[in-house]
Amino acid sequence: MGCALVAAPWAAANDGIPGESPVSAAPTAVASVQEGAPATDTPGKAGFWQMLHDPQDGHLDMSDWLLNHRGFLPVPIIITEPALGYGGGVALAFFHRPEGSAATRTTASGKTRFIAPNIYGVMGMKTENGSHAYGAGAMLHFDEDRWRYKGGVGKASLNLDFYTQGRFFPVQEIGYNVDGLASFQQVMRRIGDDDFFIGATWIYMDMDIAFDVDSDRQFFTDKELTQKSSGLGLTLEYDTRDNPFTPSSGWTGVFDGNFYREAFGGDVDFDSYRAHVFAYQPLWDKRLIVGGRLDLRAVEGDVPFYRLPYVDMRGIAAGRYQDQRAAMLETELRWNLTPRWALIGFLGAGRAWGRHDSFSDATTAVAKGAGFRYLLARKLGLYGGLDYAWGPEDHTFYIQMGSAWR
Repeated sequence: MGCALVAAPWAAANDGIPGESPVSAAPTAVASVQEGAPATDTPGKAGFWQMLHDPQDGHLDMSDWLLNHRGFLPVPIIITEPALGYGGGVALAFFHRPEGSAATRTTASGKTRFIAPNIYGVMGMKTENGSHAYGAGAMLHFDEDRWRYKGGVGKASLNLDFYTQGRFFPVQEIGYNVDGLASFQQVMRRIGDDDFFIGATWIYMDMDIAFDVDSDRQFFTDKELTQKSSGLGLTLEYDTRDNPFTPSSGWTGVFDGNFYREAFGGDVDFDSYRAHVFAYQPLWDKRLIVGGRLDLRAVEGDVPFYRLPYVDMRGIAAGRYQDQRAAMLETELRWNLTPRWALIGFLGAGRAWGRHDSFSDATTAVAKGAGFRYLLARKLGLYGGLDYAWGPEDHTFYIQMGSAWR
């Protein structure tokens, strides 16, 4: 989507670079974890102005507003996603750290890990092609991050395109509408005092499908047009990143396996898998951060056509390259120019294959782009910014609140 929060309003953002003074270099997310400055006693405009500025450098900063005053982060949603057209909306993200809860934890190996505050979000959006959506979600932490909850529900009506893939026939664009309810619920438990988590997931979708041209139904089987799917799954995650939003060092590896069955409340049986690794390496006194992403997705069984994996990268329309399997490889460079401002450059490639093409015959879709970031909340390591990306067919820009990788 044009804004990352459209897909996950409860997920957010970034960190900085270390330094001896607040002006010479930005602190890392872990190093900058502090209790928020006390609320000002000065009422009115002066007090509000103080809440929105960092006492260390005097720059615009929302840490105190978000953590100490139960404030919200308004995120304008400017949608330029090629699959949906231009549009807009708004997301509100609320941050809250329960009184007495820790901001960090210590692993069995003695390393310090940042504990994110609880985040709640609501959003609504609409685009020029008639698509609209609204939803709510949360990301919560309990018992010094031993337990995590992440979930959300949403209602959407999206006008999209499905692209037939074939070795012997030209690609055909099929317009369709998917309208219904989706729910994602996940609970995770940390194993021991290290960085390994195990979790259970429930994903439910109930969607009505309508085609722009009704005769296009002939391209799909009855099971591919299934409206209701309900799956239970297992998640394994290992995470050494120094910040759960947009890290400067460390890596995370995640495996998800979800099993959709009629016995769980759906209308069809299929399996969905995803394995991804995000890694980050600081260079030049952490003024350069090199990131790498490897993302593999696959389905087996009678999967609905709109649930097929696709190449998911900035600059490529959602669903443009879609098949039984999809793989993406991407790198990103962040150059921290100042304690507050950073430049972003990224390059990636992906393929979708399985039903119609082998991996070697599938089209390689390449996307690249650049952008900038501003450190919005130092104590959270929260960045916001703008990316401009171009792929094989489209050029577009994205508002980013946090990392583009999820």
